[in-house]
Amino acid sequence: MDTKGKIQVSAKDVNVFYGDKQALQNITLDVKSNKVTSFIGPSGCGKTTFLKCINRMNDLIDICRVEGNILVAGQDIYDKSVDMVALRAHVGMVFQKPNPFPKSIFENVAYGMKIHNMTSSKSELADRVEDSLRRAALWDEVKDRLDQPGTGLSGGQQQRLCIARTIAVQPKVILMDEPASALDPIATAKIEELIHELKQNFTIIIVTHSMQQAARVSQQTAFFHLGNLVEFGKTTDIFTNPQDERTQNYITGRIG
Repeated sequence: MDTKGKIQVSAKDVNVFYGDKQALQNITLDVKSNKVTSFIGPSGCGKTTFLKCINRMNDLIDICRVEGNILVAGQDIYDKSVDMVALRAHVGMVFQKPNPFPKSIFENVAYGMKIHNMTSSKSELADRVEDSLRRAALWDEVKDRLDQPGTGLSGGQQQRLCIARTIAVQPKVILMDEPASALDPIATAKIEELIHELKQNFTIIIVTHSMQQAARVSQQTAFFHLGNLVEFGKTTDIFTNPQDERTQNYITGRIG
């Protein structure tokens, strides 16, 4: 089934409050399938807050309240009937700092598939683990030490292991919160190359502080400033022909 061009994530009038403080104001945007969409903007502008709305990570914060609608693959994820475990399998997340489980490399990738009963035999599980590690461009580096701890890998390898763990449960959407900010330039280049490959099969939303990274990896870019979505469009348009003065000022380094 060709999903390219379809809307995978649709947000309408999303407001987020932490107690009395409003963190996001009337965010409305549509994210297309099989594209990389980057969220850029100064620190504290709301981009990570909005990212976490898409898999309801903000629910873990007592004083946080989210209003408005967010649909993932046509389903309202804030509906009371939504199963949070299933939602977080459909909408995977890769964090800023690699966070492998204190388990073997194999068990890190197998974990989610076991929880969701996604395989019927040990050999099928092993095949799926291998497939996920291959897709995360890590298999050749770890195939001879699958029983060793994931925490023993380098930072860049740990992040690719976390990506393998995320894609193993076949999500529709992968959220990435500054996935390369803790990595060196070589590891960062590998992650960016991987993002380019993964968009063939997944819809990816990435928060990044690096405008160069946004320009390299994404097809759509959203610019956030002071809790507002200032501008959203094709990445090339945002960087070469921004429509809003605030976007222009951010891109040229006048604000940030």
